[in-house]
Amino acid sequence: MQGLNGLNEPQRAAARHTKGPLLILAGAGTGKTRVITTRIAHMIARGIPSENILAVTFTNKAASEMRERVGHMIKAEDAKKVTVSTFHSLCVKILRQNIDRLGYKKNFGIYSGADQLGLVRKLVVKRGGKNAELDPKVALSLIGNAKSRGLPLESINHSFGVEIAQAYQQELKLMNSVDFDDLLILAVRLLNDHGDVAESWQRRFPYIMVDEFQDTNGLQMALLRSLAGTRQNVCVVGDDDQSIYGWRGAEISNILEFERFFPDPLVVKLEENYRCPMPVLHLANSIIRHNQGRREKTLWSAKESDELVRLMGMPSAEEEAQAIVGEMLAVKQTEKRTWEDFAILFRMNAQSRPLEQALREHQVPYRVVGGMSFFDRREIKDILSYLQVLVNPVDDVNLLRILNNPPRGIGEGLIESATDFSSEHGISVWEAIKREDFLVSRSAKGQNALGRFVELIERFGELARDGSADYAGMTGDLLTEIEYFDYLGRTCKTPAEADMREQNAREFIDGLFEHRARSSQKAKGLQHFLDEIALASDRDDDDISKKKGVCLITLHAAKGLEFPHVYLVGLEEGILPHSRSLLEGTRDEERRLLYVGITRAMTSLTLTYCHSRKKYGEKQPCQPSSFIKELDRNWLQEILYDDHMNQPASEESTANFFGQLRAMLSEKT
Repeated sequence: MQGLNGLNEPQRAAARHTKGPLLILAGAGTGKTRVITTRIAHMIARGIPSENILAVTFTNKAASEMRERVGHMIKAEDAKKVTVSTFHSLCVKILRQNIDRLGYKKNFGIYSGADQLGLVRKLVVKRGGKNAELDPKVALSLIGNAKSRGLPLESINHSFGVEIAQAYQQELKLMNSVDFDDLLILAVRLLNDHGDVAESWQRRFPYIMVDEFQDTNGLQMALLRSLAGTRQNVCVVGDDDQSIYGWRGAEISNILEFERFFPDPLVVKLEENYRCPMPVLHLANSIIRHNQGRREKTLWSAKESDELVRLMGMPSAEEEAQAIVGEMLAVKQTEKRTWEDFAILFRMNAQSRPLEQALREHQVPYRVVGGMSFFDRREIKDILSYLQVLVNPVDDVNLLRILNNPPRGIGEGLIESATDFSSEHGISVWEAIKREDFLVSRSAKGQNALGRFVELIERFGELARDGSADYAGMTGDLLTEIEYFDYLGRTCKTPAEADMREQNAREFIDGLFEHRARSSQKAKGLQHFLDEIALASDRDDDDISKKKGVCLITLHAAKGLEFPHVYLVGLEEGILPHSRSLLEGTRDEERRLLYVGITRAMTSLTLTYCHSRKKYGEKQPCQPSSFIKELDRNWLQEILYDDHMNQPASEESTANFFGQLRAMLSEKT
């Protein structure tokens, strides 16, 4: 077949193998999608009916891309008969035919996120009253975590949570509905408990392929084994070195112990990388070798390069951001690059704040992939709304956002009454909630709650409008007084989410301290900071992920992507590896995250770390990541910030990292 001629030898071996289990260990950038699609085309060319082939992916996008690529290699009518599906879509197909065996009707409904939350919220109020201590989002997270791990609902470590989970499941059954976790659970139960159903699906799909196998969980493995039956013509493609989703239930043991589930497989290693230059791959190999129990593989490439990976220590996150933006401006000009050729990778969302501010300051377009702009996050919008109200209490939009956020006894009915009163009298909501003729007809509880809120805003507002006041410290005091961080902890699905949101809020306050230090001599004050944010936001599109520009992206979201110039920032202990990794025993997964980040670079890679970061305006020392010691120094160019910044500027240096930064700093002074 012509298609095999374009493959290297290991790729050809994987594409040719059709009988019995096959494990393709596809390293980063080794062309796994090409192998999968070529293998499907090769199977059909050898006479295997296309309707007997099942390819399973994790996302609809990946399924669509695979289907399209197969369609370019074989006849259109054959391509249409190949089943390319996500795990959940496959389960829907299975259940639509035989879910009646499990006591459901075949026209069952599927509850998505909003539907689930609405049902759980109703049950929490019904069984615990309006003052129930279990937040519906937390309850839904507890249910989802138990189900995705295949655990009984009784295993939930929260007595009221167990009650809600059981009631939730009963309600779903009564409404002849299932949720996304149920699709897998019920499909596995159906195949395991009803041999005739399993045999019919095994006959339909005697050839099965699974992409991104390192991301599968226990339920997905159980489904695969039930579908494979005794034929075991199973091909899985994955890379244990890129298993970075353990926190959401992925079980790396599925790929590490594949032989336990499917004995005597052919194991093919794809190690030739078509993306990165050799110095980058040497560095990637050197870091990942420190993980224990992995499947040994060594990436290599025909792309030789004299350019080493750079490692730079920065005094602070702000100088780190300014230096990176400065170099991107220079490289774009000298190499005639587009902004889309640059990516900045980071471990935590909060790290994007100084980067976004530096990009905005220099009017560099950027997009946030796999998340939202720092300034669009819920907690940041909450704090901005408080600050806007402090300087301008008659701002109804922002006032209504914070009036009962966090909850302070000002219910929806009271807010609606205040809004109606303000409309009838042609005044702001702020003026309405202070008017005696409005308050007199309210309950004592409502009057007291509004009184406390007005006192809070007036007290902090006096500080906010004082141009010489410490508005950064004031914001920290305000959040402490309203117990905002406790509120985040109660309303987030997981401790990790609460931790992330608190870090974002504290990072915002550090931005206030930075702004105040930068503009203290000019006495610009809080209003100037808010104006800066508003003007920058006015230039943003509604959906920043669809914009063109420099890509700001977390390491988790970067998997599967590639960029010519990559900056991997914040390589510090407590950030990468994350501080939680020691407690949770996930240090190996943190190392895999770094490996994923390194292997995104197509041309150049720069690693940076900071000697200090600001916490509430105070410099806190940072330690370089312990992972740095594991990197092969032969492929690293270590650059000292002070040495380069103290060098006199020259014509040549203006095109390099620190030369551009010197120029930018001199413009500011």
